[in-house]
Amino acid sequence: MKPIALTDLIAAMKRKKYQVFESPFKPYNLNIVGIRSGDPTPNIFNDQLWVFWKNKQSDPAWDINIYRITTDPGSYWLKNPMNQNGTGILKPGQYRDLWQIGIHKTYEALVQVKPCTLIRDFNRDGVLDYNSGREETGLFGINLHHAGENSITVDKYSAACQVFSGMREFNEFMDLARKARDFWGNSFTYTLMDENEI
Repeated sequence: MKPIALTDLIAAMKRKKYQVFESPFKPYNLNIVGIRSGDPTPNIFNDQLWVFWKNKQSDPAWDINIYRITTDPGSYWLKNPMNQNGTGILKPGQYRDLWQIGIHKTYEALVQVKPCTLIRDFNRDGVLDYNSGREETGLFGINLHHAGENSITVDKYSAACQVFSGMREFNEFMDLARKARDFWGNSFTYTLMDENEI
């Protein structure tokens, strides 16, 4: 992925009329932004999750963490879709209040509570198809969770979810999410952007 400056990311969000949470009056007003790599190679963690926020009214600087994730389904689900219309790929956009802290399988993660839009990849060729022309909006269980301890390939870990490659970074992120919940309530907006939009 090309080097990206936070100022450029924020400018790109504002060009698209996306909300940027800039309140300095309470800490941990998290901006959670996935950046999908321009490299369409499936089954690898080649995307990024940017989390940035302001904690001090007197400080114009942002706090920022960047994590390695996938925003795409793994090869297994591309070839073996759970849905007859095809495997879902989250469509870029801003999804207000998409997630809350809940249980994914057996552990706390961010779980979907508001609708999002999926692009349906229906041809089962194992290649990511971002332009199939088939879209569906609804509640699909598109969560933010982790893969294995330190996963190299996506495989079955994502059927459209946004997934951390490792547990250490995921746990760090969840600590931030819990702090944000204490100040702002149990609701998290997610913005997904393509690398070439920035």
